[in-house]
Amino acid sequence: MKVITSYLVFFVLVASCSEYSKVVKGDDYTLKFETANALYEKKDFDRCIVLFEQIYQHSPKTGEGELAYYRLAKSYYETKDYYMAEYYFESYLSRFPFSPKIEESMFMKALCSVRNSPFYYLDQSETTKAINNVQDFVNRYPQSTLIDSCNQIIDDLRSKIELKDFEEVRLYDKTNNYRAAVTSAEIFSTRYARSKFFEENEYLWTKNAILLAQNSIDAKKQQRIDKAKERLLNFVGQFKTSNYLNELNSLMDKLDKGEKIK
Repeated sequence: MKVITSYLVFFVLVASCSEYSKVVKGDDYTLKFETANALYEKKDFDRCIVLFEQIYQHSPKTGEGELAYYRLAKSYYETKDYYMAEYYFESYLSRFPFSPKIEESMFMKALCSVRNSPFYYLDQSETTKAINNVQDFVNRYPQSTLIDSCNQIIDDLRSKIELKDFEEVRLYDKTNNYRAAVTSAEIFSTRYARSKFFEENEYLWTKNAILLAQNSIDAKKQQRIDKAKERLLNFVGQFKTSNYLNELNSLMDKLDKGEKIK
């Protein structure tokens, strides 16, 4: 019985593929439209993409063409081809500017770019693009029921960029690149004054300022010592009970005494 059932499934699949192939190669666009929508409802997105593309090319200015184009974009999204989905949603906005699906399409376009945002340790150009796309949606539809979701998405994306920037500070610290650590920590402090990493960033900034001063040539040493002391005073003023204070005070004491900091 298992063998018979397997054969039956096989023949049904072959027949189904054969019928689908006939529809794709045929000239009956009513049948193409019906088949594409049936496949779409069954979530057979890979196969309906081909038919929706044919339908739009054949009748771009009809209601069927508009629906085909919209579902083409949605189908690419469902197959997780977010670059193609974003392209079609963006094109939909310009091709059908008066469609009742404009708000949804603009949100979907933004959502595609959000999906394309990479892990935090990679280049974040796509993340910046995603933030801009979501913000564009918020600006255009400030009363949308999706605003709360958009604000949360923007916060999450910004947190990803923030984490990447802070990991850069940490990396320079771990590799003893004192000057780069000081510079990147200073930039981070300016950009993310309310960051959850703010105290640690200020600590790394101060620590590397001390280490930079100790490892400087004589011509620059005193100037950098003065800057390191200024940084330490600033840190103490902000974080009077910080767990980093003992370490920083010890480093500064060794710098003042001319002792080698290990």
